[in-house]
Amino acid sequence: MLELHDITAGYDKNTPVVRNATLALAPGESVGLLGPSGCGKSTLARVAALLHRPDTGTVMLDGEPVRGWRYRAPRPQRTAFGVVFQQPRLSADPRLRLTDLIAEPLRATGRRHEIAPRLTELAASVGLTPDLLNRRPHEVSDGQLQRACLARALVLRPRWLICDEMTAMLDASTTAALVAAVEDYRTATGAGLLAVGHDQVLLDRWCDRTVRWASLTAAGAGK
Repeated sequence: MLELHDITAGYDKNTPVVRNATLALAPGESVGLLGPSGCGKSTLARVAALLHRPDTGTVMLDGEPVRGWRYRAPRPQRTAFGVVFQQPRLSADPRLRLTDLIAEPLRATGRRHEIAPRLTELAASVGLTPDLLNRRPHEVSDGQLQRACLARALVLRPRWLICDEMTAMLDASTTAALVAAVEDYRTATGAGLLAVGHDQVLLDRWCDRTVRWASLTAAGAGK
């Protein structure tokens, strides 16, 4: 279970962008978080993925309170999450070939022996051909780079996926392909999903339920 209780968070403690938000996801569940741009939903997604420490509130993972954030989080908690952000060019090192971008988490966790088989498996699942894997970010389209970013998010076989406006910059065909890749992974592994966005039609079709941003501060919202 992934639970966020009474989360207040932001980048200036005097003006938090998230106030007293509560949300819960069950294992294997897909939840859409719907809200307008600038409302704070991306900040809450970063808190959920253990990438941003909240000012107040509690994050519970499998019944245990989270006590560390980013690289201070215990490895089993930190690697339980795969995250795909809205802008792939801001989340990809421009110096790395796509093959190295995808393999980066495996190298960071001492699992180099898994690189070759995982690359072959993931490239096929997200629709990347072998010639694209040898290119750098500036040599591929936004859609191709986002496919690589999704593969990177999946490479450690996370139990939770956080997709923060993953398809906002993509065309309809690429959006459909990436959503299908996420759902194939979830079907195979039982991973839970938090999909953040402002496209209600997409979230309603993709997710088991959609939570509106305005409801998060209500008692018991998301449970």
